[in-house]
Amino acid sequence: MLHAYEEAVEWIHSLIPFGIKPGLKRMEALMEAFGRPERRLKVIHVAGTNGKGSTCRMIAQVLQQSGYDVGSFTSPYIERFTNRIQYNGQDIADDDVLHLANQLQPVVEQIAQTELGSPTMFEVVTALSILYFAKHTYPHYVVMETGLGGRLDSTNVVIPIVTAITNVGMDHMDILGDTLTQIASEKAGIIKPGVPLVSTAEHPEVIRVLKSVAAEKKSSCYFIHDAFHTSGATSSEAGSAFHFSGPFRDIPNLQLSMKGSFQVKNAAAAVMVLEVLRQYYAAVIEDEDLHQGLKEAFWPGRMEMLSADPPLLIDGAHNPEGAQALVQAIQELYPDRNVHFLFGMLDTKNHREYLTHILPIVKTLIITEPDFRKKMQAEALARMVETFPEAAHIDVQVEPDWKKALSELMNITEEEDLAVVSGTLYLISDIRSWVLHHSESEKGW
Repeated sequence: MLHAYEEAVEWIHSLIPFGIKPGLKRMEALMEAFGRPERRLKVIHVAGTNGKGSTCRMIAQVLQQSGYDVGSFTSPYIERFTNRIQYNGQDIADDDVLHLANQLQPVVEQIAQTELGSPTMFEVVTALSILYFAKHTYPHYVVMETGLGGRLDSTNVVIPIVTAITNVGMDHMDILGDTLTQIASEKAGIIKPGVPLVSTAEHPEVIRVLKSVAAEKKSSCYFIHDAFHTSGATSSEAGSAFHFSGPFRDIPNLQLSMKGSFQVKNAAAAVMVLEVLRQYYAAVIEDEDLHQGLKEAFWPGRMEMLSADPPLLIDGAHNPEGAQALVQAIQELYPDRNVHFLFGMLDTKNHREYLTHILPIVKTLIITEPDFRKKMQAEALARMVETFPEAAHIDVQVEPDWKKALSELMNITEEEDLAVVSGTLYLISDIRSWVLHHSESEKGW
């Protein structure tokens, strides 16, 4: 019996050593034990290498603005464990986490004694979110983000009403495969028979894989640059704006508060999903609510300006595609500034390609380490940086202590410069909480 929220979270985190065990048998067993609660939910299921969190936030915000009750499940969290499970934009209450963890614990222990082995941390959190939505809050819609891949991800136990796959790139290759075709096949695993698919994937090989799986499942497809388009996109420090053209109608002058032109593509995916809901499921989404919801949508840790003096920008870009989008946004929004860049990584990422994008724009590079068990040593990252020709023109500093590294970053950044913190979200989480003085921050998973 767990007696406090902190105990519940500690128990859930105690399952981390069981690692990542792809497969749905343990999730199926958990759902069976509770009477298949996932079947009561209208789920919008979102996968992708980058952009899925922002896309989820936009979809949820517009639906909520339209008067619907909306559950959201995203990962990892930025500050508290409760961030990842929300109802109408509010975190799950600590007491609800405790109550649901106590329901789950005996079932998890029972499954652990079978040949299936113990459910993993992420499987238990997914199950907890499903129980919260299906038996406590009863939302009209649940927007659910995959944790890793798609096909064998614990969220894939649901049968959604709409599926969305954002871009597909080279990430989590240690688990998903080392080619775009393999990774795309894993992402395509969330496509269900007859369920419409929306995608902003642009690589021809990825599109081929997704269309092939959708055809096999007899699912309608809506791909960017094919079924829907954006035009007239502009980007500024205030956000972005664009026109949307889709198979059902055109919607001009949509505005976002999220910074970076890459968010236009995420917003287009969100709008196309919402258009499918209107067309297939008679969702009532007025234009006024669509505009307002997109404008109000906010996703912490993504192109977020934490400080004006000195200017401090944080962004959770942690793979090559994310780095490319970050660099493009910096060049668009903050041209001609000296960029002082602080980053830290986990030891499972494709760092060389990440650095290929980042190094050409930075004046100072401070390499640190996230406070996390899978961190990559700063010295090892520094040795990798030294192999790039660009390193000869960069002031490269190594400071494993991220608090000291952040202090140095702030000290060297002048008013006309730009300080950027990027890399793994585990580093972003700590730095965001530290700068904003959020004392309740927990280590993000």
